[in-house]
Amino acid sequence: MQASQPPRLILFNKPYGVLSQFTPEGRWRGLTEFIAIADVYVAGRLDADSEGLLLLTNDGKLQARIADPRFKMEKTYWVQLEGVLDNAALATLRGGVQLNDGLTLPARAERLQEPPALWQRDPPIRVRQMLPTSWLELVIREGRNRQVRRMTAALGFPTLRLIRAAVGPFSIDGLTPGNWCDASGKIDKINNIG
Repeated sequence: MQASQPPRLILFNKPYGVLSQFTPEGRWRGLTEFIAIADVYVAGRLDADSEGLLLLTNDGKLQARIADPRFKMEKTYWVQLEGVLDNAALATLRGGVQLNDGLTLPARAERLQEPPALWQRDPPIRVRQMLPTSWLELVIREGRNRQVRRMTAALGFPTLRLIRAAVGPFSIDGLTPGNWCDASGKIDKINNIG
């Protein structure tokens, strides 16, 4: 009988155009291009057209603890919006946004200067000369499909660029796009949440 492996936790800064799966599909690249570790799986998805922190683990209980909204692990996003975010939109985000699948939970929402040490996206976002953009830091505890994009669109501010900066106590600080680090020694931080 094979001994079970100790739990592992991998932090990956997912570039634009990469799926939250190991196998590439169509025009989207897969995680195998970046992570050559056997038996780790994604804990919480991030769309191919979004960037930022993706967590992977080899432990099913840990995967559920990270991904399941019942555990209320916060996810922090940096969102570049089309238009200049106003106070009314911030208040709505903080109170909950009505979407076609119901009202979202209240979020923490703050205007943000362009995030520090922000990398260039490849390809760059579309720029419209006559339409300004603004940045938002949004912290949510849900995980609905394309939730952040749907929330900002419902308020009239389409998302141009979406970067997940943190999941619970883990962030992309010091982690450049396409790179990963082993955070297995910090798994106990997850058990102290909720």
